[in-house]
Parts: sequence; structure tokens; C-alpha cells
Amino acid sequence: MREQDSIRTIKGIGEKTEKLLGKLGIFTVGDFLRYYPRDYDEYREPVEIPQTTPGKKWAVLARLSGKVGVKNTGRLTVITASAREGEETLWFTWYNMPFLRNTLRPGGLYIFRGLVVEKKGRKTMEHPEIFSREQYEERLHVLYPIYSLTKGLTNKFMAKTMRQILEEREMTQEYLPEEYRTHYQLAEYNYAVTHIHFPENREDMILGRKRLVFDEFLLFVLSVRMMKEKNQNQENAFHLKPVWETENIIENLPYSLTKAQKRVWNEIETNMTGEHLMSRLVQGDVGSGKTIIAFLTMILAAANGYQAALMAPTEVLARQHYEGLCKLLEEQGLSYQAVLLTGSTKAREKREIYKQIEDGVAKLIIGTHALIQEKVFYHDLALVITDEQHRFGVDQREDLSRKGQKPHVLVMSATPIPRTLGIILYGDLDISIMDELPARRLPIKNCVVDTSYRPKAYRFIENQVQQGRQVYVICPMVEESEGLEAENVLDYSKMLSEILPSQIKVAYLHGRMKAAQKNEIMGAFARNEIQVLVSTTVIEVGVNVPNATVMLVENAERFGLAQLHQLRGRVGRGEHQSYCIFIYGGNDEETRKRLDILVKSNDGFFIAGEDLRLRGPGDLLGIRQSGMLEFRLGDIFQDADILKKASEAAGSILLLDPELSLEQNSRLKDRLLSYARDKMESPGL
Repeated sequence: MREQDSIRTIKGIGEKTEKLLGKLGIFTVGDFLRYYPRDYDEYREPVEIPQTTPGKKWAVLARLSGKVGVKNTGRLTVITASAREGEETLWFTWYNMPFLRNTLRPGGLYIFRGLVVEKKGRKTMEHPEIFSREQYEERLHVLYPIYSLTKGLTNKFMAKTMRQILEEREMTQEYLPEEYRTHYQLAEYNYAVTHIHFPENREDMILGRKRLVFDEFLLFVLSVRMMKEKNQNQENAFHLKPVWETENIIENLPYSLTKAQKRVWNEIETNMTGEHLMSRLVQGDVGSGKTIIAFLTMILAAANGYQAALMAPTEVLARQHYEGLCKLLEEQGLSYQAVLLTGSTKAREKREIYKQIEDGVAKLIIGTHALIQEKVFYHDLALVITDEQHRFGVDQREDLSRKGQKPHVLVMSATPIPRTLGIILYGDLDISIMDELPARRLPIKNCVVDTSYRPKAYRFIENQVQQGRQVYVICPMVEESEGLEAENVLDYSKMLSEILPSQIKVAYLHGRMKAAQKNEIMGAFARNEIQVLVSTTVIEVGVNVPNATVMLVENAERFGLAQLHQLRGRVGRGEHQSYCIFIYGGNDEETRKRLDILVKSNDGFFIAGEDLRLRGPGDLLGIRQSGMLEFRLGDIFQDADILKKASEAAGSILLLDPELSLEQNSRLKDRLLSYARDKMESPGL
């Protein structure tokens, strides 16, 4: 079994399962192999009944008291039992397992493992696994993989298929030179792949993960460095001069630019009118005013007779930028032709837009990935702006650049990352930082609470909606997932619809929906036809609804601080006071302390630094820190040390062999080319 083989070559996968796996981006054996667990189910030391709290999975050593009850309700057989310790009783419930009546003995000592919930005032463990002490001892500290699923797939199927692939696949030849593996204490590649999926213990998992994360970072940094070498000091082929139009816009805006905005605009203008091409990252916190800087840059190009293109990661955001730019042009009395090109633009309209772009009539072009399709030909493209760079691969940015002469490149990112990491990640770009928020913005009020606060939060949401405001609710999952205790969008939106008054319209949004459906929902929310939007982190990127004043995040412990801060940036955009409620499960003091940083500060750069300081290699289970650059496994905050080492290794490799032409680097070069192809074909990067 080879990595490039179709998943249909795997025993047990037919047409139906192939389609389901396709939804997860799994098409080949290699795709399946690199579909890493999103979490692990760890068999921990059993506790006593009083130590258990509702909302978490526990293993409990308990002696059954009283009889085992059996109740038939039509097609359902319910088995109940209980155990008492001191003043506390824990109830156990199983469904359609009548044989347990003969298996469980009153007075017998067992280890029960399952989710503890509060039901009718009683602490209950639902459908727990049952072990003898000896049986549990064999599983103690073992980690079982939990994969992200789609409806129709089970975790059991994913784990079974993964075991089959690992047993039958061709082993991958090691491509990392031995000296680097030794120096950075990295596991052999095949060992790492096996142990990321089926670690014997936590240490095993960390060792396997470290190698795979190192590889991800190394390949990324190598591709960025090699591109920088190729692009450095390229001559500016466009004859650009400073123009009065941009000065007039700045003068006539209904607000004053901040010092940071003025500084960054000056850096961009100097760059674009200088001798060399601009390759610049503008890194600014949510709400720091990057969009107006992007528009000024586009108008600078248009006023000099050239074209400028802005590529956004979603249709919703592209349309928002287009409407904002058209409004600015109208207010400023400027007549440059602006067009919007997205995947859902109708065919006839597309043909007209293609013609306007090719003829040079359209000077300002805004869109999504549609801007880099083969049918789009630019007349004289001098500037490419990508919004939220972490949604695009370096190669896709290059694709847009290849549409004309090598243009100026401006990248906008709202992900605040420490400068030391920014220099590594954006090695091919100069960095401008906007570290100041406009004075007109009211600071967001934040609170971190446990699940008992929910009823109060729902009353607060109702009150805000009655005042005419709108609300975001964020859940970590789209739908219920086997083995994961976390809120999901589909069930939560249904529950909120039942709790809130009927006149409050609740809708949901998630990444698996079709683009047209997402656009429709976001449009309705922007028009206040929907008051409460339950969503995954798909709304993290740049959507602007000034009337939204409440952000409630469920299972906040499952997100990194940087990502929570990004989400928080969706509110606080209008004239009304805004609020962010972070709800976390469990009663872990360390989690609470980490989340409290969000209460102390609304400064993304401070939060990013604290995030970096607090995370450690032991904090890897069940959390994605940033979503930054969409690495499969690596996370720039919790894996900052690995990122720095991979960067150091990339520098050392390229210093001795800039083209990777030496025999010892031949396999690494092949792997790098394969990595580049994957990124080119991936729509999510």
C-alpha cells in the first residue's frame, strides 16, 4: 500500500465511505495517514465518588450498593445501579444492555468509566465502561486517538482503518539528514507517524508529535526562505509616484488616522514608489484599522494608472471589502472602476468582469480564490493584497503575482504574534506593526465563567436582543462527536431556539456549509434578520457586523488565547458597549488562570506573549492555539520552541546547500517539492 494510492484500495472502503472521507479532505492513503487525531482519550487513575464533578469523563473505583434495576420502555431497556461513598451517591445508567443484570453483583467492586452528568438532582454516569481492577490496570495511561468526524463515520472505523494502513503501507524512507535528527533529538519518521496515532503513553505521543511538527515547520520555513532568496531586491517595474488622491482621502475621513496607521502608510508609500518591489506584512490587532490602509494602497496604484487586486479568504469578507471600497470611492468623489469576483458570481457577469480586468477598465479588483483562476488575465497588475494571510499558501500568493509582471505584495494579518515568531513565519516579507487602536472604540467587557452561569448568560443575551443588538455564540464542533464532550453548533442552536422567545431568530453557520448558504446566513445576520448566530470559528476571519455586541464562547478551554482574542474581535465594532462571555467546562484552576488573561487585557500582542509564556509541551491534548497558517499539527504558540529550532535547521541546511542539490539532501528536496504541490492544491491554505 503506497501513500499515493486511492483510499478505495483500502479494504472496507466503498463508494459511500469514499464520499464521506472526501468531506474530511481524505482522498489517498497518504491523506488518511496524515489525518492526525484531534484529541486523545486517556485512561487516568480512578478517583473516588466525591471527587467527580458533572460535565467531565471520570474513572471511578466504586462498590455497588443495592440491587441492579431493569426497566423496559417499549424498545428500550434501561439498566440502573448505584454506589455510595460517605454522603454521596453516584448513579449508573445503561441502555439496551440487559445482560448486565447478571454481570453486575451488589457489593461488587468495579471501575466505572464514563461521562458524569446532573440528572433530576442526581449525579449520574451515563453508559459507563465497566472494568475489574486488573483489566483497568492494563489500560492505565494509554491514549486512544479521537479523530474529527463527519456524520456517517465513527471513531472506531477511523482507528481500525488507521491501524490497517500502518500495518500494510510501504515504509517512508527517512528524508531528514541524520545529523539534524541527532542534534534536535527527533524520532525516526515512521516511528513518529505510528506513535502520533497509537501512542503507548503520553511521552510516546509527545516524541512522535515533536518530529512531525518539526517537519511541518522545516518544510514551510525552507519554502519561504528559498522564495525570499529568489525574490530579494527585485526591481520595481512600475513607475509609481505619491498622489494627491490618497492625501485628500486621509484629510476627508470622518476620523483621524492613528499614529500607527500613519507610520504604516508612510512605510508602504515609500516602498511602492521606491526602486524595489514591496513585499510587506501589515500585522495589526483586530480593530486597528488595517482595511483603510489597504484601500489607500489600492488607490495609490489606481491613481498611477495601474490595477490593484485584493484577495479575501471568504466570499462574505470579499463582498464586505467591495462594499466598503465602493462607499469610500463615492464619498471621496473618485471614479475608479471597482469589481467583485467570487466563485458564486454568475457566468454572464463573470465574462463581463474578465473583459473589464483584461482591458484595464477595472482598476480595483476584489475577490476570493476566483482571482487566481486561469481565465483571469490582468491588464497591468501592480499590487496584490491578501487579507488574513494565514488562509492562503505562499504558492497561491505567488499564483496571483504571476498574473502580470511581478507586482508589489501587501499581506494583512490580524493575528498578533510575537515579533520573533513573525520574522520566521513571514521570512519573505518586511513587517509593519499596527500596535494602536482607534480612540473611538469602547473597550470590550469580558468575563470568564463556568457552565453554571449559562442561565444568566441566556437572560443577558435576551436582554441585549430586546435592546436591538445581536449576538454570536461559538461552539468548538459542528455536530456531536463520539468520545468528545464539547458543545456543537447543530444541537446548541436548536436548544437556544427553544430557550429564547420565539421572536428572536436563531441560526447556525459552519465551515461545511456551501459558500452560497454561508453568504445568505451572514447577509441575513448583517441585516439583523437573524439576532443570534451560533457558529464554529468560521466567523473568526474579518466579518464586520457593528450591531453585534455579545460574543459567548462555549468550551473556551478548547481554544488558544490568540484564537479567542480573534473571535472577540467580531464584537466591539459599533457605538454600543460590547461584551464577551467565555464559558469553560470543569473546575481546573490552571485553565481559569489562563483564560483570565483575556479579562485583564484587550491587547492582542500582550495576549500572544502570555499565551507563548504559559504553554508547555505537556499541554498538547485537545487544544488548538491559533489556527495560524493552518498547519496540520503544529501550532506556533505552543510549539514556539520547535518553530525556532526548525528555522535554525533550515538556515543551516541552506547555508551549506542553497539549492538542496547535494546527495544528502536529495530526499529532503523531493519531500519539499511534494509539500509545495500539496499546498498548491489545498483550498484551505
